[in-house]
Amino acid sequence: MASFDIAMLWAFIIAFAVFMYVVMDGFDLGIGMLFPLFPHKQDRDVMMNTVAPVWDGNETWLVLGGGGLMAAFPLAYAILMPAIYTPIIAMLIGLVFRGVAFEFRWRTQSERNRWDIAFAGGSLVAAMAQGIALGAILQGVAVEGRHYAGGWWDWLTPFSLLTGFAVVAGYGLLGATWLVMKTTGDLRDQAYRLSLWLLVATLVAIVAVSLATPFLQADYWRRWFAWPNILFTAPIPVAVAAITLVLLKSIADKHDYRPFVLSLVLFAITYAGLGVSMYPYIVPQSVTIWQAAAPANSLGFMIYGVAILVPVILAYTAWAYWVFRGKVHADSGGYHS
Repeated sequence: MASFDIAMLWAFIIAFAVFMYVVMDGFDLGIGMLFPLFPHKQDRDVMMNTVAPVWDGNETWLVLGGGGLMAAFPLAYAILMPAIYTPIIAMLIGLVFRGVAFEFRWRTQSERNRWDIAFAGGSLVAAMAQGIALGAILQGVAVEGRHYAGGWWDWLTPFSLLTGFAVVAGYGLLGATWLVMKTTGDLRDQAYRLSLWLLVATLVAIVAVSLATPFLQADYWRRWFAWPNILFTAPIPVAVAAITLVLLKSIADKHDYRPFVLSLVLFAITYAGLGVSMYPYIVPQSVTIWQAAAPANSLGFMIYGVAILVPVILAYTAWAYWVFRGKVHADSGGYHS
């Protein structure tokens, strides 16, 4: 297998792992961020029980994506991590608070306890930090030779804050549509209403980020609008508009599963748009996929492990979601019961 082929294969594997993490942990974080909008403890218990059996398994994809980047593209890892240390540390702290709150909030009987605040706050911080890190990478980082040459605060820009808010809105949409699929009664009705507003917020954020991105780098503009590239990129915004209309109708018609599935499709399309903007760079405008790749023999050796690991992760993830399928009710007993 040629070295550039296996480098591309590894780029796809890491992109797939990151996407799986984004959509699977995205609705977990979205539910956490929606906690303050559901003041009753019973509703919050149901919300948490919808994800309690599966949330920690979703983190596997984060480990695979981060570990895979370090192993397969060590140069990219060495350049990007110093550029986004602060949002990454903030994300990890948020995930720690979110994870601890999953267990500890069940040990208190208080109607409004501190662990609810930790769950909501940790989810918001983690989601915002992920979006900021994405924006910091997309806008480009300063590179000299093979090292990061920027400052400690280079990640903090209006564009990175915009992408942060976009991810928060998108995760909120995933969380609301997940609740539509998994709950009943008044909780489900409120989730429908939130889904509508969050879809509007997500669409506004997508449009804002899409309009701003081509002005970050001249290459972004050429990749999206130069002829004949536009023939291949134009279907992406058309697909976003089409999926948005179908999603709006599914929410208005109060479908159970369709809003969540369509939200996932919307994320997939925007993720593809991100790939169009970045390819063939892994560090935008500085280091390509092939320049950052580990030696071909190392990539070839690791691919055997991934060929076993990824199907196993997919299998046990599918099994876990199948076992805990269906609606969650207030009287159905909780994961921590």
